Amino acid sequence: MASWQARALIGGALVVANVGAQAQALPDFTGIVEKNAPAVVHVEARTSGQATKKPGGRGAQDMPDDQDELLRRFFGMPGMPAQPREQTALGSGFIISADGYILTNDHVVDDADEVKIRLQDRRTFTAKVVGKDPQYDIALLKVDASALPTVTIGDSRSVKRGQWAVAIGSPFGLDATVTHGIISAVGRNLGSGDQPYTSFIQTDVPINRGNSGGPLFNLQGQVIGVNSQIYSTSGGYQGLSFSIPIDVAMNVVQQIKEKGFVSRGMLGVTVQPVDQFVKNLNLPDANGALVAQVTPGSGADKAGLKQGDVILGFNGMPVTQSADLPPLVGITKPGSMAKVEILRDGKRQTVDVKVGELPRDKNALAAATGAPAEGASAAALGLAVQDIDAQTRSELGLKAGEGVVVSRVTGPVAASAGLQAGDIVLMVNQKRTGSAAAFREAVKGVKAGDTAMLLVRRDDATRFVGITVPSDK
Repeated sequence: MASWQARALIGGALVVANVGAQAQALPDFTGIVEKNAPAVVHVEARTSGQATKKPGGRGAQDMPDDQDELLRRFFGMPGMPAQPREQTALGSGFIISADGYILTNDHVVDDADEVKIRLQDRRTFTAKVVGKDPQYDIALLKVDASALPTVTIGDSRSVKRGQWAVAIGSPFGLDATVTHGIISAVGRNLGSGDQPYTSFIQTDVPINRGNSGGPLFNLQGQVIGVNSQIYSTSGGYQGLSFSIPIDVAMNVVQQIKEKGFVSRGMLGVTVQPVDQFVKNLNLPDANGALVAQVTPGSGADKAGLKQGDVILGFNGMPVTQSADLPPLVGITKPGSMAKVEILRDGKRQTVDVKVGELPRDKNALAAATGAPAEGASAAALGLAVQDIDAQTRSELGLKAGEGVVVSRVTGPVAASAGLQAGDIVLMVNQKRTGSAAAFREAVKGVKAGDTAMLLVRRDDATRFVGITVPSDK
């Protein structure tokens, strides 16, 4: 009995010792907070007139028209327009230079008529918006002050998964709130239509409304990111937070100071995932970005990049998925030469491409296509196609002998892939389809269970579409 009790006590002692060792291994954040909290500021962006945002939310829209109408009916005179009302967006920021330059998010100060900054010592300043960039969601502010406390800028390229991270900010207006967690992922692309050029640092650091624009620190007390977004189904923190890498943010700052706007590099290609076409392209894995379209006259076009090439690397950085490429190209200085590693016909090669400048104004180009009559069919793929006459081909900007038009979608697989009448099929399994006969020849070898790789043009967009032939065909 005594022996059993002794073993139990020894086991208990070992457990206590292990817990103590784990407690000692946890980092102490007090030094980071004491040094940097004075340089973290509370931001209030006031908007007068008809508001377009709710306070404190990224891109949060004002209430729908039907709710506005309901309020007007009960709280205003019928038929009267909505009365202007002031709103205040709350956020965070941090001082990057002692003479008063402050970094925050664009969405915090967007459309603001007045921006107020409050320091930890309770001093308040009116800030000028020096410049901002919605694509990167970065804004540069300036206050008229000197000898201000500043943060130390780190290197976000050295960030690794599993490292500790600390955030300081003003969630819900609670100044100097400190939260911590670990780096969950780096180079995270959210597939967001308005931010395709940002690869975020993902953490589990608790971030809430009002944290936007605040700094993310490493254990050395250096800023590695700007807290920007959360993923949430409730509007509150759910363990997924995203920060803009500080290298990207400081690049924006430099460009705003030098020229007042932000330039982004442009390769001149449209890319998509390769996952569906690994077998078609004889790839060893699903890494890379598949070139679906090359912009005529672009650097990629002049360097000889082609549809069907798979981009594996850009300036020494790996491209493991299509979403990796835009941020790498975007941060590259226009006019510089970039080394692009591609896979073509199963062989790796490196191409030197002169990086262009992405237009700051997007011009929508429209091209109309009529729905032609039914022609030759490819029953295995569930498509009916027909030749394109010379005049229509010229109107569509196609070269002689280029493409066939989908006259009818006859199968559910093609329909579920999004194909529709009027689409132009340029290639099947990397074979040019300049006629209905060429199309039939290209699909002749496609068997049940195979995935045919079609290069399809619709309006001015070109992309690869995979159609898997049903096994019962």
